[in-house]
Amino acid sequence: MKQEYDKYTEEDQKVWKILFDRQMPSLPKAATAEFMTGVKRVDFTGERIPNFEETNRILKELTGWEIYAVPGIVADDLFFELMANKKFPATTWVRKMSELDYLEEPDMFHDVFAHIPLLANQAFVDFLQAISQFGKEWIDDEWAIHLLSRIYWFTIEFGLIRENGELRIYGAGILSSSGETKFSLSNEPEHFEFDVDQILDTPYRKDMMQNKYFIIDSYEQLYESLPVIKEKIELRLKEKAMLA
Repeated sequence: MKQEYDKYTEEDQKVWKILFDRQMPSLPKAATAEFMTGVKRVDFTGERIPNFEETNRILKELTGWEIYAVPGIVADDLFFELMANKKFPATTWVRKMSELDYLEEPDMFHDVFAHIPLLANQAFVDFLQAISQFGKEWIDDEWAIHLLSRIYWFTIEFGLIRENGELRIYGAGILSSSGETKFSLSNEPEHFEFDVDQILDTPYRKDMMQNKYFIIDSYEQLYESLPVIKEKIELRLKEKAMLA
């Protein structure tokens, strides 16, 4: 499918502006510097919904990635296939005015505003592509995909990074939520150093704010953790097979 830009209504554009203008003021002191830089590099503003064709021209020059329009949440096999080929699946629909604060399914504001700016960072997208290749390799093993989803969840969606001695947000699930932006950096949840074993042993829930967050020191650290992630998941698969 394609983004049919001319079909966005006045309300759609207004919702985007409200969400953008509500979230952006808190991010200079909360978000990773790479996100703030990425917003400028991909030319996102509150004045209009991003046009995928325009954004893709920029992304392809920066890291070779592009946005791939999808109708909603896609099956795991398609999800990993797309990202292994540098295509980030994103919805084109915008939430209604009555749904500004909560949605059961991610809309374009989450998929595009929160995810796309970091696709301008090479180490980040290299990590994203590699774990997607793992997903393709393990697609027929439900337990492997579940373990990999924990890595994705606690990094790409709900990850924190330490920059200049301060905690900052890089996870899209936080960046698209004004409430979780404040909560994640407060003293209420638990904060842990990035540890592959601990992440693989940590379940998560989608229907509430997270109570655990993991902190990386750099995007290079994420990329360099890939061999460990593969080794640890394969070890758990062997252990499970031995117990079967």
